Amino acid sequence: MMRTCPVCGYAGLEEPPRSATTGGGSYEICPSCGFEFGVTDDDQGYSYEAWREKWITDGMKWTSVGQSAPEGWDPRNALRELLGDGDRL
Repeated sequence: MMRTCPVCGYAGLEEPPRSATTGGGSYEICPSCGFEFGVTDDDQGYSYEAWREKWITDGMKWTSVGQSAPEGWDPRNALRELLGDGDRL
């Protein structure tokens, strides 16, 4: 079962971003936006919203160098689905 990144809406995370029992980060890095759960937030102090704004400002580029973007990947559509905000993008 794939999980959705709460930062960018990418629906391909292998782990839940945060543990339901401990609240700790999965340390998985979203290949789309580059957010590492448990590091980018807990260690570096970024909220999901702040990282999302940084990623959008940087051009919404696919960040993984080891994993190619899925065919048809569209960051704007993923964000629209996540946020339900067609006007923002």
